[in-house]
Amino acid sequence: VKEAGRDFTYFIVVLAGIGVTGGLFYVIFKELFSSSSPSKIYGDALKKCRSHPEIIGVFGESIKGYGEATRRGRRQLVSHIEFVKEGLKHMRLKFYIEGSESGKRGTVHVEVKENPERGRFEVRYIFVDVDTYPRRTIVIEDNR
Repeated sequence: VKEAGRDFTYFIVVLAGIGVTGGLFYVIFKELFSSSSPSKIYGDALKKCRSHPEIIGVFGESIKGYGEATRRGRRQLVSHIEFVKEGLKHMRLKFYIEGSESGKRGTVHVEVKENPERGRFEVRYIFVDVDTYPRRTIVIEDNR
């Protein structure tokens, strides 16, 4: 009885370890590969910025994106807000881009909306505010 109790305890510990490991894999998979994760939406929006001819004309060929700077100077990915409007999930993201053209910088604003038929987010708009002179706004996608 004593040995069976010890074996059962070990079995429970192993099951708990497998459960925790599975939970971690789920969270990592959801964050990195899900179409609804902020990092996936950020990557897609940055790709569109890098391929848009007007953006390339203003910022140059080499465009990098980054998020808000922390107190230590590290740049987190993106700031985002999730909200529900008219029963559908929405997400707004804001990140920054910088080009190879003499310190050109801009702020990118993205909003996505859940499509219930496809089960994924679709872009409502992407626009870039050019932060350096001459200031202007470049609209990449506007599907309102």
